Amino acid sequence: MTSELSAAALALIDLALAEDLGTTGDRTTLALIPEASTATAALIARTPGVVAGLQIAAMVIGQVDANLKMTFNVEDGAGVTRGDVIGTVAGSLRSILIAERTALNFLQRLSGIATLTRKFVDASASTNAVILDTRKTTPGWRLLEKYAVKCGGGVNHRIGLYDAILIKDNHIAGVSGDVVEAVLRARAYPGNAGLEVEIEVDSLAQLERVLSVHPEIVLLDNMSNQLMREAVALRDRLAPGTKLEASGGVNLTTVRAIAETGVDRISVGALTHSAPALDIALDIPA
Repeated sequence: MTSELSAAALALIDLALAEDLGTTGDRTTLALIPEASTATAALIARTPGVVAGLQIAAMVIGQVDANLKMTFNVEDGAGVTRGDVIGTVAGSLRSILIAERTALNFLQRLSGIATLTRKFVDASASTNAVILDTRKTTPGWRLLEKYAVKCGGGVNHRIGLYDAILIKDNHIAGVSGDVVEAVLRARAYPGNAGLEVEIEVDSLAQLERVLSVHPEIVLLDNMSNQLMREAVALRDRLAPGTKLEASGGVNLTTVRAIAETGVDRISVGALTHSAPALDIALDIPA
């Protein structure tokens, strides 16, 4: 993990543990489990999927008890099937039980995103299109969720409002609907030198006009597959260096046909806002 990702994870882990333990700690575990009890627990995949967040789960374990020992049988990005042992954690039984839910919450959420991403990547395989995430992320979780997308084989779109330019319909409305003016203003703004400019269009007329100033990326918003094929042909003729990105109406049923239109990129908000958690359990032998 990068230092930035580790810092983001640690901040969330601290919040999650404080939320779970309050000021009294785990009343159930403290009441039932002798302090000297030890155990080895196994992380078990209950459904097939792609694992992501193992090191973050390990960070949770370490925050609860630095003496717990966690080992992994797979790495992030690996596929697992039902019943696979993902890893083990050994040491104080009290500490294992205290850390269990928080560690699983991170691991299940991130593995769910990686699993859904892999399904979209597989569905568009052998085309030229890459699958991208969006900013439709859980507040505070963005770096973690985008990391999970990469574990699933997807590509990260911009991280935030600060690292790339994406001119949307409401921005265009603010410059009287002039897509060319929008691109020119974005490029001229102090500090934007070297940043990619992406602009959203919803018609071939808008696309033809904006290609005259060669934006790095044009987002085709909610266009039919036929219109996207025409957009690709128009781009190839007028500005072959500009990439085209499809957005809107993308799901596992439609993504293959969208990829086959010839677009370069497909952004999918569902990767992060609608991914179900992967069912992973922590089993402790009786």
